[in-house]
Amino acid sequence: MTNRAGIDMRWGTAAAVAAAAVGTGAVVLVIGRRASERMVRPPTAVQESGPVLVKSLGAGRVTFTRGPGSLRPGRWAVEWGDDGHAVVEEVLHSDEQGVTRRLVRADQGTLAPGTEVRFTPRVHLGDPTRALGLAYTDTVVDGELGDLPAWHLEGKRGTWVILVHGPEADRGQTLPVLPVLDRLALPVLAVTYRGDEGAPASPDGYSHFGETEWRDVEAAVRLALDNGASRVILYGWSVGATMVLQTAARSAWSHAVSGLILDSPVLDLPGSARRDAERHGFRGAVAELGVLAAQGRTGVDLADFSRIAEGADLRVPTLLLHSPDDRISPFRSARRLAAARPDVVNLQPFPGGDHATLWNSAPDHYTELLRRWLTPLL
Repeated sequence: MTNRAGIDMRWGTAAAVAAAAVGTGAVVLVIGRRASERMVRPPTAVQESGPVLVKSLGAGRVTFTRGPGSLRPGRWAVEWGDDGHAVVEEVLHSDEQGVTRRLVRADQGTLAPGTEVRFTPRVHLGDPTRALGLAYTDTVVDGELGDLPAWHLEGKRGTWVILVHGPEADRGQTLPVLPVLDRLALPVLAVTYRGDEGAPASPDGYSHFGETEWRDVEAAVRLALDNGASRVILYGWSVGATMVLQTAARSAWSHAVSGLILDSPVLDLPGSARRDAERHGFRGAVAELGVLAAQGRTGVDLADFSRIAEGADLRVPTLLLHSPDDRISPFRSARRLAAARPDVVNLQPFPGGDHATLWNSAPDHYTELLRRWLTPLL
């Protein structure tokens, strides 16, 4: 277990080192605040690669210039312009001249040689009906700050699945898993939380790394129980997975939780915040100041966060999906949780995947893992 004194000592040491490196007083405050800005503001952009060019098209295939995006394994969207959207799958051929992938479909716009595109995980567009032909209803969760829009998909089971997207996405992130949940006849709530479009803003405008947002997930649990659910399975991505863990540990309705699915959970908050700062150009001592400033601005209780992340409160079967190549959430934190609680945690690594895009990297494998893990809980 990580105790509060140990955390305070490590963070205090980091603060001293960072301050010595970049200066003191007002300069340190300004630098730390600037480096923390993206960490504490609820982001809305879908993760995407840098641009690549379409070189040529053929029957059921498209060739791109070579780059990290075009070489990603699995199933991805390519987007261009204001609304261009197509879906590609496995790499058919790759050399220094380009990367040829199978073209699944072109949904919107005209894909042509010379088009500059971005690879994104957003394979499905719109709502469950438009994207997948699945019937759903719009509903609202009565959160403590106001109404939280949600998608409700009916099912025959008494166990409901509550889906919680991550901070660099919206409810569209949940679309890829809806077909397998539908085949298992599981009712579903795909929810929003404070700071999302259409949902109430956080009172201070900050993202709190799940520290306050988990109460919006708890409100979704109450809605499910009030509408006939006997049990719930909580399923989250990235910080959404962190909210799921916090809900299971803190909620007065945790007795109704029968399972957790955690996709790329943020379990090491300082480590993830540091990586996020570095991803946006803040490195070394400046990144450390950003991490410290983010903690101070959001009021996260690091000792309690660490206790939950280490599995102290886990009481139900937990499927932990994570990539050793995750650029945001260190894989070592997932290994540590699995090692601490082998009685309930099933860790499934996705080599070559990236943060909260594990389904994209291996969609068939991901879907089968879900099906096999969920079936005994029904």
